[in-house]
Amino acid sequence: MRPFAASTVLACLPLLLTASHPEFGASKDAASALHPSGIDPELQCLALNIYHEARSEPELGQIAVAQVTLNRVQSPAFPDSICAVVKQGEQRPGRCQFSWWCDGRSDLPAEPDAWQKALALGQRLLEDRAIDPTQGALYYHATSVKPDWAERFKRTTRIGRHLFYRPTRS
Repeated sequence: MRPFAASTVLACLPLLLTASHPEFGASKDAASALHPSGIDPELQCLALNIYHEARSEPELGQIAVAQVTLNRVQSPAFPDSICAVVKQGEQRPGRCQFSWWCDGRSDLPAEPDAWQKALALGQRLLEDRAIDPTQGALYYHATSVKPDWAERFKRTTRIGRHLFYRPTRS
């Protein structure tokens, strides 16, 4: 996959946002058809997940959240594409894997600098330029919540305001 220059990303941002956002007359599935914008759909899905789940985290925290997405793609327990992993589950609150996808709020990145960083980081991760700081985690949650499912898994690490988990080995 070729890297994107910052000027290309900025030039494509309006196309990306209007073409992919329901508020502009398109469904969320239209995000998958953004080839004209120059942004690979898998990169777009990964970057949106980084942006919405971890933009306020330090870079290591953003890498960790992205790595969980990538770990899921490699796991037989999850879909085999980034977009399918990000969009997994019903589009109703509490039914999807990543809360931003089904919270009913705008998915439009409102912070251009954070969006650019998410795109660049996603590109870097897709090119295998980072190690997995989560130790193979497939799940995470914010430290501010205590989900019931967490006790069924082995906690691997804490990075920033997220706790990371993987299935326990039998």
